[in-house]
Amino acid sequence: MEKYICYLSLGANLGDRLGTIRQAVEMLDNTEKIHVKCVSSMYETPPWGKLDQPPFINGAAAVETDMPPLELLAACQQIEKKLGRVRHEHWGARTIDIDLLYIPGVQLAEAELVLPHPYMLERSFVLVPLAEIAPELVLANGMTAVQCRNRLDDRFSIVKAGKA
Repeated sequence: MEKYICYLSLGANLGDRLGTIRQAVEMLDNTEKIHVKCVSSMYETPPWGKLDQPPFINGAAAVETDMPPLELLAACQQIEKKLGRVRHEHWGARTIDIDLLYIPGVQLAEAELVLPHPYMLERSFVLVPLAEIAPELVLANGMTAVQCRNRLDDRFSIVKAGKA
């Protein structure tokens, strides 16, 4: 299978948020068939969806792989599990979250995975870091990551929090 670039979102709001994301990036890069090409700055962001929880640290990464998308998802979920992720509630607090956002040219609608990510264009915590690492990436709506980011008013509530 040919290699492709997949864009990921990483987030955490429990424990050592930045440290856990750093570990997740390292584990991704150490996974056979996955090479981390670049990682955005990390941003402290307010919760989204379920508001009664601590703020998140969020970032984005581009990985090169030849894994099929569902295999890549399984690899990401294994890393989440190793880092203590427990799935209690939808959009709830978590030690780590790794979401597959976008693979250019790939559309998928499976029970386990929808690509492009269905909420990607609504979330500043996704688009701010994604636009940092791939500003000219043309997303599902034909607009670039920067253009999509600039449409969201809450992008100003996101504060840079360091590097992964």
